[in-house]
Amino acid sequence: MADKIRILWADDEIDMLKPQLFFLEKKGYEVITVTNGHDALDILQEDKDIDVIFLDESMPGLSGLDTLARIKNDNNNIPVVMITKNEAENLMEQAIGSKIDDYLIKPVNPNQILLTLKKLIDNKRLVSERTAIDYQQEFRTIAMDINSSPDYEAWVGIYKKLMNWEIKLDDSNNAQMTEILDMQKKEANKEFSKYVINNYQNWVKNDKGPVRSNDLLRQFVIGSISETQPTVFFLLDNLRYDQWKVLEPIISELYKIESEDYFYSILPTATQYSRNAIFSGLMPREIEKAYPDWWLNDNEEGGKNMKEGELLNLFLKRSVKRELKTDYIKITNLNAAKNLQENILNVMNNNFTAIVYNFIDMLSHSRTELDIIKQLAPDEKAYRSVTKSWFLNSPLWGAMQKLAEKDVNIVITTDHGTIRVKQPSKVLGDRETTANLRYKVGKNLQYDRKDVLEIRDPFEVGLPKPNVSSSFIFAKEDLYFLYPNNYNHFNNYYYDTFQHGGISLEEMICPVIRMKPRT
Repeated sequence: MADKIRILWADDEIDMLKPQLFFLEKKGYEVITVTNGHDALDILQEDKDIDVIFLDESMPGLSGLDTLARIKNDNNNIPVVMITKNEAENLMEQAIGSKIDDYLIKPVNPNQILLTLKKLIDNKRLVSERTAIDYQQEFRTIAMDINSSPDYEAWVGIYKKLMNWEIKLDDSNNAQMTEILDMQKKEANKEFSKYVINNYQNWVKNDKGPVRSNDLLRQFVIGSISETQPTVFFLLDNLRYDQWKVLEPIISELYKIESEDYFYSILPTATQYSRNAIFSGLMPREIEKAYPDWWLNDNEEGGKNMKEGELLNLFLKRSVKRELKTDYIKITNLNAAKNLQENILNVMNNNFTAIVYNFIDMLSHSRTELDIIKQLAPDEKAYRSVTKSWFLNSPLWGAMQKLAEKDVNIVITTDHGTIRVKQPSKVLGDRETTANLRYKVGKNLQYDRKDVLEIRDPFEVGLPKPNVSSSFIFAKEDLYFLYPNNYNHFNNYYYDTFQHGGISLEEMICPVIRMKPRT
């Protein structure tokens, strides 16, 4: 073996196991032996390169089960094999409940040990190698797809493939393959940005192209609203497709996924634009014209998403030709989240309930502002992991568990995604220019044209004009806008943070999931 598998074996009769130890050493394994649980725990404190633990169940002092519990508290990822003299049912239940990975019955046969090691260690390695080989084989296919002038549907397929491979490679810990995938993702976003720049204005002006934010409810939700079965619409702010994919196995235990669709967030891929468009069924310019008192431009004081409930009610009245009982709920803090969990079954009294849940948006902003969050989620893999941990322990999942016992339609979606930004791009603007890092709106903007989609007449893409001469620019790929003042400081501050507002696969292509409880 190139790198020896290192085994920690704890047994008070370790001297009786010399034949087994000799057998393992001949097979290329390194075995560290101790005679009690306390010494095993001390070794684990000092040595972080143990690959598997063999643990005698009946050691005096600290028993095998007690040692197992302490091991799992601090080293949950190390496989543990329990070795026991008997197969007592209650003992096995305790061991399995404490998450042993396998067990062996004394006297231990060397071939049984070898089989267990192959299953626990080599199996993981073989799966990792198989994943890397499979991605290598598909790399060429994805590369050809990227360079084959894909349309908006094909881009969704490319993006899903890239994200699914990214999640698979999470478990393989293959740094080389991950680096290659990152490069392919970067190339995909480069070509996708060109595609959007060439087509976006035509989509909006001629109402062509993919389902966009303002089409979402009309396309995927209105048809499911019924007199007898409530529909609950969960909008999780900033939820990316890859984050949905790590939540899906959890949710699928209680819900049957009926469809997994997509929509394209409008530009800017920012909350006030995309989410207002979702709930109104209108583009931002149309909202401003129809309800001028409700629309606030970026440079105006006040909350920009304060009228979503009213916009939703008006949209439903226009779209559904009958009286509906509806509700709109926005969750922005822990008290509101707990209240939602406690009272979620009230939605059964409505035909349609929209619930906006803001945690993921707060997570991405906290990651920018707090070093501790950046350390917890330094990259996409960790960002997905934090999202999953939050969800499992959230009042949102608690509420969904209650709903899983009812006859209800569920829709989960988002308003836009985020991208981890890597490349700064200098912009000059006046005091009225917006602060967002992925888009700017203002007068007399100066910028590098190769870095942006520029919209000189916002009306052409359904956006309002704060001033007569206002224009928009949208960052493409993983760029972020910085002013020349204090450039180095802000470059260091914002580099490698998750941002939204611009053009990327991660920001624009958003999941729409429809499902029903399995019960």
